Amino acid sequence: MSLAETMDRSTQAAALTPVREEALAILQRLGVDLQAAAGPDLAARSPITGETILELTAASRAEADAAIERAHAAFLAWREVPPPRRGELVRLLGEELRAAKADLGRLVTLEAGKIASEGLGEVQEMIDICDYATGLSRQLFGLTLATERPGHRMMETWMPLGVAGVISAFNFPVAVWSWNAALALVCGDPVVWKPSEKTPLTALAVQALFARAAARFGDAPAGLCAVLIGGREAGEALVEHPKVPLVSATGSTAMGRAVGPRLAARFARALLELGGNNAAVVCPSADLDLTLRAAAFAAMGTAGQRCTSLRRLIVHESVEERLFEALKAAYASVTVGDPRQTSTLVGPLIDASASQAMQRALAEAEAAGGEVFGGEVVQVSGGAYARPALVRMPGQAEVVRRETFAPILYVMRYGELDEAIALNNAVGQGLSSSIFTGDLREAERFMSASGSDCGITNVNIGPSGAEIGGAFGGEKETGGGREAGSDSWKAYMRRATNTVNFSGALPLAQGVRFDLP
Repeated sequence: MSLAETMDRSTQAAALTPVREEALAILQRLGVDLQAAAGPDLAARSPITGETILELTAASRAEADAAIERAHAAFLAWREVPPPRRGELVRLLGEELRAAKADLGRLVTLEAGKIASEGLGEVQEMIDICDYATGLSRQLFGLTLATERPGHRMMETWMPLGVAGVISAFNFPVAVWSWNAALALVCGDPVVWKPSEKTPLTALAVQALFARAAARFGDAPAGLCAVLIGGREAGEALVEHPKVPLVSATGSTAMGRAVGPRLAARFARALLELGGNNAAVVCPSADLDLTLRAAAFAAMGTAGQRCTSLRRLIVHESVEERLFEALKAAYASVTVGDPRQTSTLVGPLIDASASQAMQRALAEAEAAGGEVFGGEVVQVSGGAYARPALVRMPGQAEVVRRETFAPILYVMRYGELDEAIALNNAVGQGLSSSIFTGDLREAERFMSASGSDCGITNVNIGPSGAEIGGAFGGEKETGGGREAGSDSWKAYMRRATNTVNFSGALPLAQGVRFDLP
C-alpha cells in the first residue's frame, strides 16, 4: 500500500463515528424503543470492532408462546382481508423501507460487517420483494379443471395457511425475513420472526418500520408481525408450537437436521435454506476476464459469508495456470478492513469462532496437499479480519467437500466436462452452481438433467447474487425449500380442490353406480 493510500485510510478512520454511538443513533431515528429492548440476556455486538452496541432482553418461552397466540388471533382476522388490501400493507412497508434505506443499510454494515454497498443492496432487496409481493396480491391464481361429470365445475382455490415462523441467519439479517414476510402477509399469514442472536438490532429496526407501515394502513390486527429476540429457546418455540403450521429456517445443515424432524413429527411444513458449497466450472472457451471478476466477487464478497459464496473453482487444465495467476493478483489487491471505509472490499468475519474455523480449514487443506495463498489474520479495530484465501488443491479432499463459512476458494483442475460435473455434484450441498463457457453445448449440458444437481444453475455469472423474481433454494443437504419469486407463494397457503354440481343430477366419478332401492 502506498503512503498516499495509507494516509487516505487513516483520514477516513479518524472521521468515522464510533460504532456504538452511530448504531444507537440510527436505532433511535428508526423508532426503536431502546429502553424497552434493553436487558441483561443478549449482547448485540459489532463485528467491525467486537464491541457491544446494546444488551437486550431475550424472550422467555412463555413470552414466545404468547406472541404466537397473538399472531394466531391476528390470522383469524387477517385471512378475511382481501389479498389486494393485504398487498397495500406490504406496499406501505416498501415505502417505509425506501425512506429508511440509508439508515437501515448502514445498520446492516454496523451489525453484520457488510461493506456499505452490500448493506444498501440488502435493503434494496427488501424493497424489491415488497414491490413483487404487492403485485402478487392480485395474482394468487387457482385453476379451473376439466371434469368428467356433466353439469359440474371443478377448480382449485388457495387459502391462507396460518402463522409463519421465520428463523433467519446473521449473513442476511433482514433480506431473508422480507422474502418470507412480504409473501406471507399477502397470502394472509402473520409472521413471527426469530432473528439470529448475532444480528438482533436490525430485526428491531425492521419491526419498528413495520409498525409505521401498519399505523398508516389503519386496521392491521395486533400481533400481525412479531420479533422474538433470543437464542435456541425462542427458535424452539416456533418449531414446537401447534399454531405455527410453517417454519422457514435459514442456517446450517446441522440446524436443518434438528428442525426438520421436529416439524415433521407434528405435520408442519418446513421451508429450509441450509448449507451451500457452491462450485463454478471454467471451460476452455470461457471469457477469463469476465470469469475473474465474477469469481472474485462470488468468493470474496461478504467476506465469503453468503450461502451462495463461491467455494470451489473447477478449471479446465488448459486455462488453469493463467486464471490462477490472475486470481492471485486480484486476491492480493483487495483491501481488507473496516467496511465503513469506501476503499474496503472485504470486511470482518462475524466473530472470532468464524476466524478460527477458517484457520483450521486452511491448515487441513495444506495437510491434504493444498497450496495456500493468503488467508492471514489481519489486525483491524478489534474485529475478526482475515485476508481471503486462494487454495490450489490436487483433488476434492474432505475439507473441500465441507462448507467453511469464510473467504476460502479452492481451485482444482479437470480434463473432461463429465469430470467437472461429477466434481460439482460430489458434495452434500446442492444450492448454487455456475459454468463459464462460450460453447452452447457445454452450457446446455451443465443445465440439463445430467448436469448440475443444484437448485440454482447459472451460465457466465457467479453462483451468488440471486434476484428476487426467481425461486431461491437448493437440493440435497441445502433443504429443498424455495423462497422469494416464481411460485414460492404456494408454500404459505393451503390448496383446496372444489367441485360444484349445478346439474340437478348426481353422476359419480369413474362411472360408479350407487342406486338406492
